[in-house]
Amino acid sequence: MGISIRVRGLHKEFGDVAAVRGLDLEVRTGECFGLLGPNGAGKTTTLEILEGLQTATRGEVEVLGRTWEKAGNALRERIGVVLQENLLSDKLTVRETLELFRSFYSQGPDTEELLALLQLTDKSDSWVVRLSGGQRQRLSIACSLAGDPELIFMDEPTTGLDPQSRRALWQLISAFRARGRTVVFTTHYMDEAEQLCDRVAVVDKGQVIAVGTPAELVASLGGEHVVELTTQPALGPPDFESVAGVTAARTTLTGRLALSVSRPHLALPSILARIAERGAELSGLTTRNATLEDVFVSLTGRNLRD
Repeated sequence: MGISIRVRGLHKEFGDVAAVRGLDLEVRTGECFGLLGPNGAGKTTTLEILEGLQTATRGEVEVLGRTWEKAGNALRERIGVVLQENLLSDKLTVRETLELFRSFYSQGPDTEELLALLQLTDKSDSWVVRLSGGQRQRLSIACSLAGDPELIFMDEPTTGLDPQSRRALWQLISAFRARGRTVVFTTHYMDEAEQLCDRVAVVDKGQVIAVGTPAELVASLGGEHVVELTTQPALGPPDFESVAGVTAARTTLTGRLALSVSRPHLALPSILARIAERGAELSGLTTRNATLEDVFVSLTGRNLRD
């Protein structure tokens, strides 16, 4: 499998603010690759550098085996971009917008195909200003596909989409990948990353702090399940760190205790015994599968939306 993106020692500063701090990254050809992290982690800045919209302060960036400095025009023919916010012309119709974007490329699907693909045929003669937020987002995605790209970048592409449109976009991404194309996207939806991504990179403070398949990252917690509980009086993570079967303990934003465990049915008796030893009473308990958000909190001590 080839490499579609290679980044080494990427830095980007805006005055005294360092948005990206020595980021390293490789994306394989034909995979769906996700960037996860909180707001301000450097994800969007990194994408904009990969898309040729920003220049790096220093570091090496190769996209499809080329650099933006030497092959900018050629790269623009081969990639598609879905920005976090689009600035499409309000006074063009949906059809006119797609025809405009299609004219930028030497090859690609025709306008009718793009309209059908993003379920916009019935809105083809509507002005962009009259579209809903979800419809505008679908139009933005259609524009990104106008040149039949080998590689597509998507910055939170399903924000604002209704559940049906979101699922339709998932299918579109899967079909795009099935043709051997590459997808790089950011998201705050963990189910999205787990469903779509071959691999994900966790980004924090401008650096990649972990990378792997969703399953590999969840397994790195040392437990594939999470026991969440509340007690009266409230107990803290230190009360459970030495309990048999508990691999990690933390407090959630809602004040519940979250304990990572491999085998809930074996760990629960020890957890309940520890609560009794501390003279507390159990007031709430749930179990669930560990998620990528648990991975992020474990690595950084923060939630994805912090």
